[in-house]
Amino acid sequence: MGAHANAIQTYIRAKDENRPHLLAGAFAHDASLQMKVETENISFPPASKGIEAITRVLVRDFGRAYENIYTFCLDNYPRDGEAEFRCRWLVGMSDKETKSIRVGCGHYDWQFGSSELIQNLTITIKTMLILSSDHHRQVMNWLSHLPYPWCPADAAAAAMPPLSELSEIHQFLMQNCA
Repeated sequence: MGAHANAIQTYIRAKDENRPHLLAGAFAHDASLQMKVETENISFPPASKGIEAITRVLVRDFGRAYENIYTFCLDNYPRDGEAEFRCRWLVGMSDKETKSIRVGCGHYDWQFGSSELIQNLTITIKTMLILSSDHHRQVMNWLSHLPYPWCPADAAAAAMPPLSELSEIHQFLMQNCA
């Protein structure tokens, strides 16, 4: 695995484990973040500039609201030397206040700078489902047993618990899995 994949994994670990100090190993100091939110079930500022602003949005603020976070890249690793990389993602987490479960999906658009760190990230959130806390055990058991953080979409779909509430996520996972 190369430097680009390592930067992506470092970002995921920083966000999921609420470790803001790790983002300096993922993002360039002057990096930018754009959020394209296509659902009403979660909100983010549309843009952030610089490592401190990105850290606040993606780690500190996110970590205040959510726990038990699992983020998966559903496509192959990026190759070093490529300035851009797009991959689909899956995330699951629990809300600290309401105890509800959130499962979402979308895609990441990564741009890497000359330092091999992330120069620009656009996160598109296609779907963010909210499930009752009654599904906590099933969803967390599913997520905690998937290959992390790189997971084939068909493997995530095959292991998904049979909850009708997750049908939209299942459809997303099965796209391009022929």
